[in-house]
Amino acid sequence: MSEETKQEQQEAKEEKSEAVEEVFAEEPQVEEVTEGEQHESDELSQLEEKLNESENRYLRLRADFDNFRRRVNVENEAKEKYRAQGLITELLPALDNFERALNIEADNDQTKTLLQGMEMVHRSIVEALKKEGVEPIEAVGQQFDPHLHQAVMQTEEENVDSNVVVEEFQKGYKLKDRVIRPSMVKVNQ
Repeated sequence: MSEETKQEQQEAKEEKSEAVEEVFAEEPQVEEVTEGEQHESDELSQLEEKLNESENRYLRLRADFDNFRRRVNVENEAKEKYRAQGLITELLPALDNFERALNIEADNDQTKTLLQGMEMVHRSIVEALKKEGVEPIEAVGQQFDPHLHQAVMQTEEENVDSNVVVEEFQKGYKLKDRVIRPSMVKVNQ
């Protein structure tokens, strides 16, 4: 039995040494895996950094595009809102002349008939302009506003408050909320 025991002990020693050798043989593989994992971790962090940069760039581009689209929409709305401004600006001198012509005194029937026709045409032009959003600026008796009125003369009247429009020389007009032409006025000091 002693030989068998010796042989078993010898086999147990060999198994232990094989196990120890396997453990030591596996250690370099563990280090290589650790180095490989470190390399993969570095690559992963670089890829995550590139992804974050790309996402930030995408978000900035998207915000820029949204701002551009909003700006274009606002410009288009303004173009649509004030599309008739050029035509209205061209029509205002003709409207002024119409109003001057309507202020003449009619001394015979032909002139009265002509004035009635001119009044009808004047009314239809004014109505068409109202439909587009044009309205005259009230001036006489109003407080002077440099955004609405253009002072061309000053006067000193005692029965009128200071900085009040006394007389209107040329009518001013607004298109919706934009002043197309300010009123030319005389203002009390």
